[in-house]
Amino acid sequence: MIYCRTDFLHGVGIDIMASQMKTPKDSDKYSVLLPTYNERENLPLIVWLLVKYFSESGNKYEIIIIDDGSPDGTQDIAEHMQKIYGPDIILLRPREKKLGLGTAYIHGMQHASGNFIIIMDADLSHHPKFIPQFIRKQKESGYDIVSGTRYSGSGGVYGWDLRRKLISRGANFITQVLLRPGTSDLTGSFRLYKKEVLQKLIEKCVSKGYVFQMEMIVRAKQLGYSVGEVPISFVDRVYGESKLGGNEIVSFLKGLMTLFATT
Repeated sequence: MIYCRTDFLHGVGIDIMASQMKTPKDSDKYSVLLPTYNERENLPLIVWLLVKYFSESGNKYEIIIIDDGSPDGTQDIAEHMQKIYGPDIILLRPREKKLGLGTAYIHGMQHASGNFIIIMDADLSHHPKFIPQFIRKQKESGYDIVSGTRYSGSGGVYGWDLRRKLISRGANFITQVLLRPGTSDLTGSFRLYKKEVLQKLIEKCVSKGYVFQMEMIVRAKQLGYSVGEVPISFVDRVYGESKLGGNEIVSFLKGLMTLFATT
């Protein structure tokens, strides 16, 4: 299965790049940070989509894959992607084991050459087609952060069962009541940051796991950073299993109460 998918990328993806690549519009460059763990099925597709939409938009970019020692061979697939698209597009910055999302971003930023950072999931729940909208939104008002929202405008969630929808809606509602962040989707993880802003926020944040993304927006508001939103369609992962379990939910609630007490 993997052979067929990567062979498709090799044969067709290069043609798309050649036919659709445009001259970069300006000096801005976008570094996409892709933390991965057991994403060998999804990685070829998300990389191909990123290349497609960046090539069509003409924005300069790089994709930094931060694999945390996936036992399923994700790193092998990442190496194959680098051979297809080149080391100037695909940067591999693996780690030996899972060390947390925040440290993955720090690790990736140390190697990022862009002045903007895009964070997103590698499981195809975040579609790269929204990235050009993020970029346009940022340029319109000079936002420090542009965040994808599932709970405003045309945004939505697809492919989730009732339990996950209730968990997500409930978590977002509770955080809105307790923290009043001024944004509609505090628990999302598809965002564009000015690089220096992301660096400053990570220095301030102390949370781990799912609370980390929430604290980033809360701290951003405290520091006076501007946040814009773009409605997105969030689709449940195509391959692999969700990493959301009972332990994560308990950790989220504990982290939320800590954040409420300290902000």
